[in-house]
Amino acid sequence: MIDVAVVDDDRMLLDGMRSWLGQVPELRLVATAASVSGLLDLTGTAPPGIVLLDLLLRDGSEPADNIRRLLRAGSRVLVISTVPDRTRVIEALRAGADGYLTKDNDLPTLVAAVKDIAAGRGAHSPELAFACAHDTSPARPRLSPREREILLDYASGMTLKSAARRAGITVHTAKDYLDRVKAKYQQAGRPAYTKIDLACRVREDSLDGG
Repeated sequence: MIDVAVVDDDRMLLDGMRSWLGQVPELRLVATAASVSGLLDLTGTAPPGIVLLDLLLRDGSEPADNIRRLLRAGSRVLVISTVPDRTRVIEALRAGADGYLTKDNDLPTLVAAVKDIAAGRGAHSPELAFACAHDTSPARPRLSPREREILLDYASGMTLKSAARRAGITVHTAKDYLDRVKAKYQQAGRPAYTKIDLACRVREDSLDGG
């Protein structure tokens, strides 16, 4: 059973979500609120596993701040929005959101996204893939195909030796590629010193979602 909460200031959408999620036995809607503050007041020290967060709320709160507050409380975040705004998609990912869906998606797509996030994977969607593919922001380093390959394998848990063997190159060459990746993230103002840091960058930039 996956506990889900919804933060949205559209009462009709909240009613619709209650109806929708009530049809899915694996999901349990535990709370709804019109703001992140309202949700945290309701749930206290027991935040829901996943929060469906409306991108733009009428309380004037910043989307990135809302995402970070929910993450600090222990929830994972699936952002939902009316439009696939490329810039806002990237900003949400930078803040730590696990996925981004527009509100015109159907129930099976929403359920699949929630299950992916609950399983520790990011929720990949067409709007997310499009935004990442067209992200030319300086904060997103331009990686060569080989740099990306080594990064993905290493960040996924492989040793550098295993990543090199899979790529058909020497460990020394693989280390050179990884060092270049780290240097590019350093230059972009997003340093990645450890394997955990690199795994975070992979998730933030949706590099594993192609």
